[in-house]
Amino acid sequence: MKKHIGLLLLLLFVAQAAFGHVIAYELEKMNSSVVFWKYTIIGFQHIIPLGFDHILFITCVFFLSPNLKNVVLQASMFTLAHSITLGLAMYGVINPSARIVEPLIALSIVFLAIENILSDRVKPWRLVMVFLFGMVHGMGFAGALSQLGMPKYAFATALISFNVGVELGQLAIILLLYFLVSRPFSKKLWYRKRIVIPISAIIALVAAYWTIERIFFVS
Repeated sequence: MKKHIGLLLLLLFVAQAAFGHVIAYELEKMNSSVVFWKYTIIGFQHIIPLGFDHILFITCVFFLSPNLKNVVLQASMFTLAHSITLGLAMYGVINPSARIVEPLIALSIVFLAIENILSDRVKPWRLVMVFLFGMVHGMGFAGALSQLGMPKYAFATALISFNVGVELGQLAIILLLYFLVSRPFSKKLWYRKRIVIPISAIIALVAAYWTIERIFFVS
């Protein structure tokens, strides 16, 4: 068990060490199929390895229930929500401030991690909470995507493919956690006590630090 948990934590902290990426595509010279492929990769990279906060959010989504169906349902709510706000932001309907969005993203992780500690099953309000937090994360995605730039002639294609890449990144995290942690250990009597609660507590502390840092120390 220790070997698997150590590997999981190593993967998470390796992601934290990754630096922001710079992509300098000649946007106006790509055809639609190339745009789709490039922005799918960008979306995936925004989760793995660059989106450590999003990785921890999905990890929190995963750990409340070992039932893969429940995890996929929550992840689908998250995807629907972030797709809505990402689209609204990229089309200029809303203009969220990063100084507000980034602390809220960190705080959303704190809330989910604490609920994982206090609750042992997925309750109805969990889906509502994941949806609302997904809308906040979508605004964060928009901030990152706007910095990269998008081809005007294939704007919708780039936006859709970015979402596809994000979804693939989330699915990769879920499957990794399932095969490394849930499948071999979730039926053990000590699974929640020794795995879910300690990892959720660590995530809550990390995200609480991010919340404070993003409120007071990030311009």
